[in-house]
Amino acid sequence: MSIGVEKLNMHEDITIKALLDSGATGMFMDKRIVARHGFKLKKLERPIMVRNVDRINNSGEAIMHQVECNVYYKGYIERMRMDMCNLGKIKVILEIP
Repeated sequence: MSIGVEKLNMHEDITIKALLDSGATGMFMDKRIVARHGFKLKKLERPIMVRNVDRINNSGEAIMHQVECNVYYKGYIERMRMDMCNLGKIKVILEIP
């Protein structure tokens, strides 16, 4: 699905593809999207180890930063904090309860 994401530091909107995932443990944004669009980073107090679906530690590095943004979808707006990590082809993962 396509969502709108607003960078809070510049009030600039971008449209990106997102995956809704009922098995996700949070909200995530790919590092390349963060770098390409200049999102403001917030350093985490403690790194978060990343585990794959099979619960084995991911070969990538730990999550060290978050981004805060507004997410828009069909008239719905929510401010979110997303952990920044390597997602491969996926740009954003949104946890759904």
